[in-house]
Order: sequence, then structure tokens, then C-alpha cells
Amino acid sequence: MRHTLPIAPQFYVTAPQPCPYLDGRMERKLFTALQGEHAQKLNDTLSKQGFRRSQNVLYRPSCAECSACLSARIRVADFKPRRTHRRILKRAAELRRNATSPWATEDQFSLFRRYLDHRHADGGMADMDIFEFAAMIEETPIKSRVIEYSRPAGPGEKGRPLAAVCLTDVFDDGLSMVYSFYDPDLADLSLGTYVILDHIDIAREAGLPYVYLGYWVPGSRKMGYKATFPALEIYKGGRWQDIGNPADHRAELHPLSVDPIAEQVARISLPDTRVPRDA
Repeated sequence: MRHTLPIAPQFYVTAPQPCPYLDGRMERKLFTALQGEHAQKLNDTLSKQGFRRSQNVLYRPSCAECSACLSARIRVADFKPRRTHRRILKRAAELRRNATSPWATEDQFSLFRRYLDHRHADGGMADMDIFEFAAMIEETPIKSRVIEYSRPAGPGEKGRPLAAVCLTDVFDDGLSMVYSFYDPDLADLSLGTYVILDHIDIAREAGLPYVYLGYWVPGSRKMGYKATFPALEIYKGGRWQDIGNPADHRAELHPLSVDPIAEQVARISLPDTRVPRDA
């Protein structure tokens, strides 16, 4: 006789630390390990509930004083580029895309260091060395790709230098932009926006309905650009909904918007995957 046991991941909460998005706030994360033969299924299921991947961990913000970090995704079928987007695509027409396996290279790390030093010198990744960078790129138990964007060589250069890189996870319903970085000297190309636009094209070509952008945070200037994309949805109140007017989500900054950890965990839906067990 055969029985089955459900997958039951354990959830934990990190200690509070300064919030990287809102000054004067503290953040903590709810997380679980991402491992084993059913890692892809767990990742697909929890990502639809606002979780994000970092190497072999799935997490989502679970702060004590606000619930402002809202997972965001673009509906590919409904996305219509704005005039600004069309200009960006035209300016970056000479870029070339190359999708590779999640394997770190020295060229990627060199670009990553330049990006951090210019844009996030005081951020949490500022001290990452090449080994930590390689772990970020390569330690993935699910289907992931590194999408590289190269540009024509300038005077004294050879080949096609890297302009931007994005570590991308492939879900059953979309692409998740785990982390992207780009050449800070090419500010006129708006590469951060360009990479998102190109991922929308990749998803459309692959027949995937969504591009997951990570978290949008009302009140954060760092994350404000995400709200400018048409067909944007946010995960709020246990469901995906159109973002509507971004100003309508300011209430998520209030302490009373936060549910207790136990209630949050109890509402998490887990995948149907079951492991056979012989009796």
C-alpha cells in the first residue's frame, strides 16, 4: 500500500535591520529554503504569492511596522509601450541580446563592480567579491538564465563589450528579473528600463503571460519607476490586482496594515506536489 505526504517547507523570520527603501524604517523577511527535486514547483507557487528568490532561499518582506513592499508584475498581453519606451528602444537598437546558462564570468563581475560603485556604493552588496558574485549567479536550484546585452566596440575596444546583464528565473507563467546591472557610463540609453522592455519581448515570444519585476514600494523614489509601466499588477491583500493610482497604496505604510506572522504563514498556499511513501 502506498501513501503520500505533502511538501511542508519550514518558514523563518530574519532579525530586523535598516530598510533599504524607506528611511527610518526597519525591515525583516519571511523566508524558506528552496531545495530538493520540487524546488521549481515551490518557487512557481510562492512567487505567485509575493515571494522572491535569492540563491537557494525564497523570501518576502514581513516587516513589523508596514507592508509597503508589494510584488509587481507586468501583464505582457496588455502592455503597450509609451512614447518614452519607444524612444529607449530606438536608442538601444544596436544592443545585442545573448541568453546563457547561469554561469558567472569576469566580464560580468567587472561590470557588476562598476555598477555598484557608481549606483549603490553604500548598499548591502557593496562588499561582494567575485566568489559571492558567482554564488549569486550560479547557486540556483531552478530554471534560470543570464541575459547579457552587448554593445558595439568603441575606440580601442575589441569585440562587443557588455552593456547590461540580468539574472532571470523562468516560471511556469513568466519571467522573473532576479537582479540586473548595467554600464553606468551609458546613462543615455536608460538601460534599466530597456532590459525590462526586452524581457517583455522575450516573454511574449515564449508565450509567457507575465514579467515579474520584484517589489514596488509606495513612497520609495528608488522603486517609483516601476509604477510607470502600463499593465502593471501588484500583489496585495492576497491577490493580484491592477496598480491603479499609485497614491492609493500609501496606507500600506501604516503599522496597522501588518498582519501577525502566524496569520501570514497560515495563508500561504503550498504546491500540490506529494512525495510517495511505501507503507
